[in-house]
Amino acid sequence: METRRIFGDFHTILNEGEVWKIGGFPLPDGSFWEYREPDAVVIVRNGILYVRAPLSRKHDKVQILDNAKHMYYSVEDVEVPENGEASFEVQIRARTQGTAPGDLYDGYVSLNLLDFTTGAALDFFAGNDKYASVYAVLPFPGVEVPPSDKTRYFCIFKEDTGFKAREFNTYKIAYNRAEDEVVFYLNGSEVRREKGVPVKFNRFTIALGIMTEKDLTPEGSVSVHGQTVIAEYSPVTVTIKTPDV
Repeated sequence: METRRIFGDFHTILNEGEVWKIGGFPLPDGSFWEYREPDAVVIVRNGILYVRAPLSRKHDKVQILDNAKHMYYSVEDVEVPENGEASFEVQIRARTQGTAPGDLYDGYVSLNLLDFTTGAALDFFAGNDKYASVYAVLPFPGVEVPPSDKTRYFCIFKEDTGFKAREFNTYKIAYNRAEDEVVFYLNGSEVRREKGVPVKFNRFTIALGIMTEKDLTPEGSVSVHGQTVIAEYSPVTVTIKTPDV
């Protein structure tokens, strides 16, 4: 059996909490760290979400809070079927200004699938001239990651340049819970397969982001130096395939 759902409705983007909301994490002092660039320009046109953000937000102590600059979370999570496959497909166009040539992590556009019950993240990152697929279990603030007798936290990036730079590309991530397998597709072709996933993912928040990935230094964040990231997203198509009963 196959069911399909579209996460779009970008015309509601200013009604935060209706379909999409600004992402972020609660902090120990009771405040909330928002992934929101104050000078971001947001345009919705022909069903496409356009965000142009001069980067300014940074955090000097927590890496995860420093990485994402402007990000929308889906209000509704997608439940992963016990048997079968959940897949997420989106078209993304990424363009940057003032980022270091060849350095994807100096500023990029992201599709993130975030499971806040396990700390899992499955991502595509797209920059001016390179893209990456990402497979991770991370110490999200306030999220209890299940103990493991293997490596508990990890983040494995795989970079490539084989895409249409600065144009729309189609990114798809498929997860099979029963098979413990993740497959990444670019423009309809498989580009990565991860078997033996050590954590059972339960549910995904869909996130559309503008990010950097620069290690914190002893002096704090070095992720912001005047660069701008321009992101365009199509609606996200979620397909759930389960065995026929």
